[in-house]
Amino acid sequence: MTFWTDALGAEIRFRDAAGWRTRSIEAGAGEPVILMGGLTGHAEAFLRNLGPLADRGLHVYAIDALGHGLTARPEDVIYHAPIFTEHLIGFLDAIGADRAHLVGQSLGGWTAFYTALHHPDRVARLVSVTGAGVLLSTADRAAESEQVHARVQAVTARATATPTRESVRARLEWLMADPASVTDELVECRYRYYTLPGSEKAQAKLVAEQPSTENRAHMLDEAALARIENQTLIVWTDNNPTTPPEVGRRASQIMPNARFDMITDAGHWPMYEQPEQFNRIVGDFLAEDRP
Repeated sequence: MTFWTDALGAEIRFRDAAGWRTRSIEAGAGEPVILMGGLTGHAEAFLRNLGPLADRGLHVYAIDALGHGLTARPEDVIYHAPIFTEHLIGFLDAIGADRAHLVGQSLGGWTAFYTALHHPDRVARLVSVTGAGVLLSTADRAAESEQVHARVQAVTARATATPTRESVRARLEWLMADPASVTDELVECRYRYYTLPGSEKAQAKLVAEQPSTENRAHMLDEAALARIENQTLIVWTDNNPTTPPEVGRRASQIMPNARFDMITDAGHWPMYEQPEQFNRIVGDFLAEDRP
């Protein structure tokens, strides 16, 4: 069975977002929700979530971030947190949304938090899923953050520098608690994106610029987290290969209106490995306080 059966009723659209051609897979009607994936990822990561979240009375947009998937891959930008936020704000403008709920996984979580910090008027509720971009002040957590950046860079570079189906599969299996979650179709989908004309150059730029010292200056420390007043849900997993649940739990304690939840039997992609848990937890959170 193809994973596209999970997205029956959704549509693929392209829009101009801040001057960049941007792809979204979208479904539903109602308050806008933007789903954003991780480094070198693509919108298909959320195919198992579009319909169930749309059924909660939401207009759900899974987007390819700048430099990712079928969205534009400009060479004249620096792929640091501010550019992803600029692109996201451009997408909100393109769909005519004054505000939107943001659901970000990994790099997408960093983008969601950074956007809420710098453009609070454009953000409704926040969900960070095994999110990146959080820098806690303890020495062990700071060292851990550097190690995570190095680990992610290494495993991603192996998959993107000279991509093969085998290297792409290894990168995807690293994301999952159960390697059997990685289907041939998912491997082929990502392999095709990694081998599009111009993709290898863009991927190399992304992988080089994301863990840079300059970009780490855009990470959210405890003071920045404390300034984000949006209702926030931080979701972690019991088998996340990057950072442990304590990072998300501690961030939820620092943020004034945040809570923490765990998804079990999942790695870095709980929305894909455990969609029923994910859709229930995130859907319930986004549906709170709505008429």
